[in-house]
Amino acid sequence: MNIHKVSFTNKDEEQLAGRLELPVSQKPHNFVIFAHCFTCTKNLTAVKNVGRALTDAGFGVLRFDFTGLGESEGDFENTNFSGNVDDLVEAANFLEKNYMAPTLIIGHSLGGAAAIFAASKIPSIKTVAVINSPSHPSHVMHLLKDSAQEITKNGKAKVNLGGIDFTIKKQFLDDLENKSLINTVKNLKKALLILHSPQDKIVGIKNAEEIYLAAHHPKSFVSLDGVDHMLTRKEDSNYVGQVIAGWAARYVDIPVAEEIKSKSKVAASLNNDEKFTTRLKLGDHYLIADEPTDFGGNNFGPSPYEFLSAGLAACTVMTIQMYARRKKWDVGNVTCHINYLKDHAIDCEHCEEDSAKIDTFTREINLTANLSEEQKKKILVIADKCPVHKTLHSQTQVITKLVD
Repeated sequence: MNIHKVSFTNKDEEQLAGRLELPVSQKPHNFVIFAHCFTCTKNLTAVKNVGRALTDAGFGVLRFDFTGLGESEGDFENTNFSGNVDDLVEAANFLEKNYMAPTLIIGHSLGGAAAIFAASKIPSIKTVAVINSPSHPSHVMHLLKDSAQEITKNGKAKVNLGGIDFTIKKQFLDDLENKSLINTVKNLKKALLILHSPQDKIVGIKNAEEIYLAAHHPKSFVSLDGVDHMLTRKEDSNYVGQVIAGWAARYVDIPVAEEIKSKSKVAASLNNDEKFTTRLKLGDHYLIADEPTDFGGNNFGPSPYEFLSAGLAACTVMTIQMYARRKKWDVGNVTCHINYLKDHAIDCEHCEEDSAKIDTFTREINLTANLSEEQKKKILVIADKCPVHKTLHSQTQVITKLVD
């Protein structure tokens, strides 16, 4: 995981706490803002799972606590729905200033309604996805039950939601009543994805229908059959994230890496502004090589020496299994562990000098089958005969020339 603690200020200069999750194998091609549900926080498991499915697809995801919730500053009782929308706008400003302007906003439950309002105020947003969201922000009032009357009568009341006491003031209810989500959806004119469970007992499926009918194309609906309102099952929240990532890819710009053109079986390509992140063509396969962050890389892929060690490990287990099949020995699973002593970019600090260091590979082989001592000794001998091992021990030459 590649998660960073971040913070930014709301319109009242209060600090809002967030987590920015980035892909582990590439730079983000787009950034996403996630709006959590009413009285929830950025650390809700479902929020994390949806976000990680998106980072797996190359998106960078910002999740944060609304004012007065979680780790963010401010008093919840003095906030309202409009304040949540403002927080989302400030989150977009933070991303644009420090990373890249967001193109996708996601909201869960009441956060979905806030996401739609915020999307209408954030020019960079191209896509909006709402999950089990109400078609009217005031829908949240049914969660307050009898407390709504007390709030109206006394100006505020203490309400227990999810085992936590919250003080809610009348201005919060008034603000909800004054927000017309349907009118905002009608004027949104951005790609909209509505995901909703037919079995949602908190926000009924009718809400999804109302949002869908009000929206302009392009609009899409996905039925989350069997999913509860809070997406408590990991497989459900993972699925939601994967669906959103696949859908959004149609509407946002995702750069396609230039194909490496080479008649050789193996080729590498690196631009001068990419640190050490190197694109590789290995036969019919495309991979990334890199250096660890400690050596100035992005750590988006294995280092050159890790690729070299991987070649030795793969060749070792292939050779052992091939020999065992020929001998009709059942060796079960064969696992080869490789450690290499010299490390990464240090070797290039004195590229023009001969080194006195001896390159050392430590190879450990694990066999799951119960073999005789004679068989084990023979397998050790065969391991040393793997082609990559023999290449590393043989006199080799590298012929280098410049080509157009």
